[in-house]
Amino acid sequence: MSASELAPGSRLRHPKFGSGMIVSADATYYKIYFYDTEEVKTLARDYEGFEIEEAKKPDFPMLTQKDVEKAIREALIQTSERAPIVPLGGKWIGGSITLNPGDASLQEKDIPMDTFFHKIVMVREKLRVLEQNINNHPKLDDEDRVHLQQYITRCYGSLTTFNVLFAYKEDQFKGSGGKD
Repeated sequence: MSASELAPGSRLRHPKFGSGMIVSADATYYKIYFYDTEEVKTLARDYEGFEIEEAKKPDFPMLTQKDVEKAIREALIQTSERAPIVPLGGKWIGGSITLNPGDASLQEKDIPMDTFFHKIVMVREKLRVLEQNINNHPKLDDEDRVHLQQYITRCYGSLTTFNVLFAYKEDQFKGSGGKD
């Protein structure tokens, strides 16, 4: 077996660093823990100076970076937060928000209403995910959960200003009292 075909767990000897074990491998490099220096070094798989002491064969095909990227992309798509479609109130459709700076020499900023509304809805969805993570976190005790929940409730309360943009009342933000 060639030194370029070894799997993690294989033991080898390097002329300078001594005896070591492959702890991980990719298409081009090995990460090898060397016992004498107690260090992990990254060395090319095609280095011909290795002496193989104990070879382990890969029990799976070598993944390329493209394979890993594809797997991550697919996992993100499957687990991504899919924000519900929340309609913008009819009177705001096609509108925009204009931000005027206090300094008249500076340029104003015009933001399409649907873009602004989408950002508001995404903030709400992120707060909901945060709320779920807090409620399900194994290391938080009840007191910490309540404390963090209060901050989230206050955030919802601060966002009630934007309730006027929602088409339906049930989609609106609710503060600690459940009122606008």
